[in-house]
Amino acid sequence: MTKDYSNPDDELYEKSKINPAAIININLENIWKEAYSAQSKNDLWKWNRKLDSVWLILGGDEPEKQVNEEKKDWVKLFNEIEMKLGETGSLIHKSKGFEQMDETEIKKMAHQYQLLMSKSLFLRRLQNKQGKGTAYDTGEEDYMG
Repeated sequence: MTKDYSNPDDELYEKSKINPAAIININLENIWKEAYSAQSKNDLWKWNRKLDSVWLILGGDEPEKQVNEEKKDWVKLFNEIEMKLGETGSLIHKSKGFEQMDETEIKKMAHQYQLLMSKSLFLRRLQNKQGKGTAYDTGEEDYMG
């Protein structure tokens, strides 16, 4: 009989002996640092790409068949932000030397910046919800007392 490593309901299903949680958290922290760096440099394209990397880690945390209604809401909210961001056009803005950008371009950048802030907050909240970010004392973990 062959082992089915993809089916958790199969008796022969094997779980990983290595818990990658620490590695995932280190990777997330590094990506967040890069995202903040891009944000501070007003590199909207790079900032967005780093946020997408965070999403790939957080969004792929659970197998698809275990996705519950709350998780579907997270996916829906993320996709809504992505659609709004996509509607604004290119995130690459180049100024020409000392020439100022026209008012339309400045407004576009400001709107994109606000959407990227929303995306960042969304991802931080999701990270916290998954227990990979800030841990809050809910009183439910009083197993030491």
